[in-house]
Amino acid sequence: MSYSVGQVADFAGVTVRTLHHYDEIGLLTPGERSHAGHRRYDDADLDRLQQILFYRELGFPLEEVAALLDDPDADPRAQLRRQHELLTARIERLRKMAAAVEHAMEAREMGIDLTPEERFEVFGDNDPEQYAQEVRRRWGDTGEYAESRRRTARYTKDDWKRAQAETDAWGERYAALMAAGEPPTGQAAMDLAEEHRRHICRWFYTCSYELHRCLGDMYVSDERFTAYYEAMRPGLAAHLHEAIAANAARHTA
Repeated sequence: MSYSVGQVADFAGVTVRTLHHYDEIGLLTPGERSHAGHRRYDDADLDRLQQILFYRELGFPLEEVAALLDDPDADPRAQLRRQHELLTARIERLRKMAAAVEHAMEAREMGIDLTPEERFEVFGDNDPEQYAQEVRRRWGDTGEYAESRRRTARYTKDDWKRAQAETDAWGERYAALMAAGEPPTGQAAMDLAEEHRRHICRWFYTCSYELHRCLGDMYVSDERFTAYYEAMRPGLAAHLHEAIAANAARHTA
């Protein structure tokens, strides 16, 4: 069975002009001609065209494609394996590019207008953008989410560094409090829990005591939040959870 140049162009998603050019340079010469002299492509021609398009998609110049396909010592199976390796590598590069674009989109959604280097400088491995989609899905319709986006959209790298420095200093003091054996329901722990709440109010959104208590619950129920606080000091997540609850109780009693 053979196919016209127009049919092959439709099959392969290329133009008729491209097929004519491949014929003119000897890269893909149709196996047959009609009585009227029109090009007719058989299955072997389609196989070769597929190989050509593989290499072209990977950016190989036509001269190199011709050399690869016309090598008399080439093993067709080895060529297919090579193409598979190249395509797999290309897919991985594109996947990483797509992830980078998505990451940038999420940063914009969260109002974090920093370069990748600046985000690493400010946040290190705790990049808040990694949970941007989940945050938007869970709290995107709340006033707190909208307030946070409005406020953070104006922050510069220095603003973010000041906010992070406050968090780091707070974490060091809370770890020291635990090392000193202070109970989570004691005055010192409750004061640091209150400072934690006010930090959220100052930098992100108005955090009521009720909402702060909900956040405290999440710090022990969500392993990701737990890991974040446990990195400051083992047991800190649970300790803070109790301190937040005690602080909320004393202010709302």
